[in-house]
Amino acid sequence: MDRRGVIKGLGAGALSLTVPVKGAFAQGAADYPKGPMHIYIGFPAGSGADILGRYFTNKLQEVSGKPVIVENRPGATSNIALGLVAKAKPDGYSILFSANSNMAGSRYLFKDLPFDTVKDFTASATFAQIVFVVVVAPDSKFKTLGDLTAFLKTTDRAKYGYTNQTALLSAELYKSMAGVKAEPVSYRTAPDAMPDVTNGTLDFMVMDGTYAAGQIRAGRLKALAVTTAQQSVSFPGVPTMQEAGLAGFEFAPWWCAYFPKGTPQDIVDKFGGWLTQIAKTEETAKFLASVGAIPLAENAKQADARLLSDIEKWAPIVKAANIQPQ
Repeated sequence: MDRRGVIKGLGAGALSLTVPVKGAFAQGAADYPKGPMHIYIGFPAGSGADILGRYFTNKLQEVSGKPVIVENRPGATSNIALGLVAKAKPDGYSILFSANSNMAGSRYLFKDLPFDTVKDFTASATFAQIVFVVVVAPDSKFKTLGDLTAFLKTTDRAKYGYTNQTALLSAELYKSMAGVKAEPVSYRTAPDAMPDVTNGTLDFMVMDGTYAAGQIRAGRLKALAVTTAQQSVSFPGVPTMQEAGLAGFEFAPWWCAYFPKGTPQDIVDKFGGWLTQIAKTEETAKFLASVGAIPLAENAKQADARLLSDIEKWAPIVKAANIQPQ
């Protein structure tokens, strides 16, 4: 479905779906939750996002002592899930797990979204950040990001690959900060792009760490840098973009729990406390490392500041990438 069709679907049907109403439950946090909490994830069951989300929902069920039901609502670049929660009853029982690529990026990709990611949601807490990594062919002459940058400054015919908006915008931010040129080439999946990375058709690629980690361990890719602000145990010894010379570079998806605007703050805070407790455990750190991620335990105020910063950051990058909203 193209983005124009997505918008029509959102306006006509997605938001008319019924979100469970639990009006009988009390609004205060003292006895919250009284029944099942519904976590909406805008990706299909079995996807990387779903695996990430279900780890935390399982832990939330243990901590809260109440059932946590995962509502997979894929489609429309996750905007169906966002729309459902935006219009849900603000009673604390409909919660969105969403990446910043949706909360910050959707406003630049769609002209007429039927919700506002800032005005219609209340952040609770962040819980994870996904590592993306700059990769080249295993026999590439580039040993460091500096080597790649030096080469790109000598040519205007370089190419890089991407499979999603985070990878595209990460690469465009790198180009902007490093003062280099390279033409983007879109691929449906990372495996589709692998032959062009390994044979040198692509000079580099920014790849989701969940897939890249196994390829790097197997020697089929070489990692030059990760896009997170801190190094990842999933990629031992691989420097961050900042350590590789790009001061202030940080562009990696982070995940946060959101409630519909108007949800009582004490409920939002109680739920956020659970997420933070889970995110700070050693068990969680080990799990996230296994899927190319790192813990990110920030409160609602910090999550709001991070989102507003990302929205501001995305604007010039999207413009430079010539991405037109549809």
